[in-house]
Amino acid sequence: MSDTTEAVPTASTYTVPRPPRSFKRWFRTVGWRHVVGFAALAFALFPILFVVSSSLNPAGTLGASELWPSEVSLINYRDLLNGTDAPFVDWMINTMYVAGGAAILNTGLAALASFAFSRMRFKGRRTGLLGILLIQMFPTTLLFVALFVFVTDIGAVFPALGLGSRTMLLIIYLGGALGVNTWLIKGYFDTIPRELDESALIDGATHSQIFFKVVLPLAAPILAVVALITFVFTINEFLVASVVLGQGDDENYTLAVGMFRFIDGQGGEWGQFAAGSVMAGIPVVLLFLFLQRWIVSGLTAGAVKG
Repeated sequence: MSDTTEAVPTASTYTVPRPPRSFKRWFRTVGWRHVVGFAALAFALFPILFVVSSSLNPAGTLGASELWPSEVSLINYRDLLNGTDAPFVDWMINTMYVAGGAAILNTGLAALASFAFSRMRFKGRRTGLLGILLIQMFPTTLLFVALFVFVTDIGAVFPALGLGSRTMLLIIYLGGALGVNTWLIKGYFDTIPRELDESALIDGATHSQIFFKVVLPLAAPILAVVALITFVFTINEFLVASVVLGQGDDENYTLAVGMFRFIDGQGGEWGQFAAGSVMAGIPVVLLFLFLQRWIVSGLTAGAVKG
C-alpha cells in the first residue's frame, strides 16, 4: 500500500463560474454614475471650449455656427497684447498687484486674528467673534455710497489714495473678506493640538515663535485655500473696483473693470474679449497648481503621537 493519501476534493476547490451580468443590471448599479459624471464634465467644459473657440476665431464674433472655428488664428491675442484698442497689459499688471497683495496680506491678517481668537483668552473675545460674523451678513451693495464718499474725502487729503488708486482698492479688499477668512482659519487652528504649544512654551518659545514656527506650518492647507479663494474673488470682483477705479485713468483699471469698459465701448470685439478672458484665467490655474500639494494634504495628521 502507498503511504501517500490522495487528497479528497472539497467544495471549496471548485470555482463556480459567475453568470454574465446583464447590461440593465450594470447600468442600474454603476452605469448611471458614469453617465452623470460625463454629463457634469461636458456641462463644465462647454463654456471653456466656447470661450477658447471664440478667442481663436479671426472673425471676432460669438455667433459662429460651428463650435470650433474652421480657421484658427491668434490675431485676437496679438491685437489685445499690442494694446491697439485697450491697455490690456496694464490691466493685467494692476490685477496681479491688487489680487496678489490682497491674497497675501488678507491671509496674513486673518491668520494673526485667528491665532488670537483660537489660542488666547481675553475680555471681549466672544463679542468680537460674533461681531465679525454679524458684519458679514450685510450685502456689499450697502457700502457703495459710503465707500464713494469715504474714498473721495480721503483723496482730498491724500491724493494718492483717492478715486482711481489701486492701493486704495487693495486696502478696501483687505477688510472685505477678513471676517470670513478669520472664521475659516480659526476653525482650523482649533483642530491643532494645544499640546504642541505647551511643549514649545516649556522649551522657552515665545507666542510669536509658536505662531510662526509651530502653528503656521501645520495650518498651511487652510492658508493655501484662503489665499486661493481671496485671489480668485479679487480677480473676478467688479462692483467695488468700478466704484473706486471708475473715475480714474484707463491704465489704472483692473481686468474686470477694463474688459467691461472695453466691450461696452467697442461694441463688437468679442474675439478680443474672449482672448482676455482666457489670459485672465491663466494666473488662477498656475496658482492652483502651485498650491495644490498644500490643499490636498493634511499636515496635522500624526502631529501628536498617541
